[in-house]
Amino acid sequence: MRIVVVFFLVIVGVALFATLQCTAKATSQASVAASPYLIERVANKDWLLIDVRSPQEFADGHIPGAVNMPHENINDYLSELENHKNKPIIIYCRSGRRAKLAMKVLEDLDFSEVMHLEGDMLGWSAAGMTVDRM
Repeated sequence: MRIVVVFFLVIVGVALFATLQCTAKATSQASVAASPYLIERVANKDWLLIDVRSPQEFADGHIPGAVNMPHENINDYLSELENHKNKPIIIYCRSGRRAKLAMKVLEDLDFSEVMHLEGDMLGWSAAGMTVDRM
């Protein structure tokens, strides 16, 4: 009977540990809400805002202060990003897929504060926030 109880406790412990690990990974990708505060932090150079859409999409409308670094070429910008390795970087695209791909690349390269813009460009526009056009 004692062996069964010990075995049960070990299984519960392993399951709890695995759950906590999964939860930690899920919350490691923080997000930032569309707000004037975001624009203020970017304007003050506290945060770097990266638009990973194509140059044409960027020209058609982007968030003020954002820099365009297309997701498929994010590795080409690593030297420019090196000074931001331990600073907040917020990434967005149109709907989220490309942003998550770019975030994964930067996280794998040990960028410590990579965040996702909630709702991406679609959410930003839907919230009636300011959009710059080229």
